[in-house]
Amino acid sequence: MTTSHDGPRVGRRSLLAGVAGSLAVTAALPVTAARAAQGAPAVPAAPVPPRKGGALRRYPSNRPDLTPYGLADHDMDLWPRKDNSFILPLELRPRDKERGQVWMRDTYVNCFVVDGRPLYVATGTTRVPGLAAAGPSNDGIFLWTSRSLQGPWRLADTTRIRPGAERGKVWSPEFVGENRPGRTVVAPWQEYWHDDRFGKRGQAWAPEVHFFRGKWYIVACMGDHSQKVGSFLLVSEGGVEGPYRLARGNLDKPFGESFIGGPDFIEPGAYFHIDGGLYSEGDDAWLVLHNDLYAKFRDDMEDIVTTTNLPRFRQQPYSPEPYLEGAYVFKYGGKYFLMHAAWDRTSISADGTPRYAYDPPGAGRVQYQYDAIVAVSDRFEGPYSERWTMGVGAGHNNFFEDHTGRLWATFFRNPNFGYWSNASRVDDSAVPGVVRVEWTGPRGNRLYVQRQGRAHDLRLTDG
Repeated sequence: MTTSHDGPRVGRRSLLAGVAGSLAVTAALPVTAARAAQGAPAVPAAPVPPRKGGALRRYPSNRPDLTPYGLADHDMDLWPRKDNSFILPLELRPRDKERGQVWMRDTYVNCFVVDGRPLYVATGTTRVPGLAAAGPSNDGIFLWTSRSLQGPWRLADTTRIRPGAERGKVWSPEFVGENRPGRTVVAPWQEYWHDDRFGKRGQAWAPEVHFFRGKWYIVACMGDHSQKVGSFLLVSEGGVEGPYRLARGNLDKPFGESFIGGPDFIEPGAYFHIDGGLYSEGDDAWLVLHNDLYAKFRDDMEDIVTTTNLPRFRQQPYSPEPYLEGAYVFKYGGKYFLMHAAWDRTSISADGTPRYAYDPPGAGRVQYQYDAIVAVSDRFEGPYSERWTMGVGAGHNNFFEDHTGRLWATFFRNPNFGYWSNASRVDDSAVPGVVRVEWTGPRGNRLYVQRQGRAHDLRLTDG
């Protein structure tokens, strides 16, 4: 998911899905790296504003900081709207036909250059027929690919790996039968199980796919209804479509250490750190976890170096700090951007006016929007600036550059609570959405969804 203006790099959530079978991995590069490899001029770490008529380029201005720190900016300027966003027309699976659209949470999209051509990829958390959500069980991880952001989007071709399985499914707990001595595809703690309260239990959430040092990886999370809840790494033994096996560090448990957390139906000792992602720079890679944890991967990528007492990003937390999700790092213009998903909760201030803030749950506080909040730093580990609202209702997303260098972010509209759970809107929630993003330049160094009055033509070219 990370792209950079610092030269060749494959970053967090980097993905290339196979088209017409396996593609040569040596030809797969993220957009920025591909430009450098093809002899295009290198983009400086801190882009110099171009001059026009003797004047410096004008960047959008930063929005005013809200006080006290922790208030949410709910202005319509920061919403994904018709003038700055659209829903990806992903190829429908049989289960999607009735809705006419893929049901997706935690939407992820990225763009790479393969053999000199752009290749777009998409994935996310999906559900199975007959269930209203991605729990208490789902059936794994699907990938879609396209040569253009506008499509056509096709399911990744997995038919040569599993001729009888559903096309596009690259990993699932149901693949447990592929386990062999010395090769584990599904660990015991990832298998489906049953209880009297939920019936069938176990699901994969928030997948990301990465290409790093010549191999393909998937980082994902076993969700709340699984035997153990937490993040894991899959390693491809072929192309991006697999086949995948489980990293050795996850044979017995998710990454990190267990702690008390999650819903009350999770067994003690079964909850680990969720929403794992990968950030890479040069030959090094890090696991990024919620709320503010990270860990360096071992050189062989089979486990993290430190499995207990993981280091923390140096942040400026709210007071009090709410529960955050979906942490990841994105590098742009020589800066590190750390994003979280946070609930904007509404309440009534002492003077009787509405209050919008990233508050913890409490009496009189109502979940409103699942926002994307961002902070910036000169270093991966921080210290990071105060956070700002990047996108209203755009939480648990990623940034990416298209093949022309334009910035985008994903969104999905959380259907569980708040604005998009309303009966009049829920049919428009859980979508594979993308929204244009603007950068406020090397001085402002903020990223926002593209604001009103600044929208450019959303039509994209393929050349």
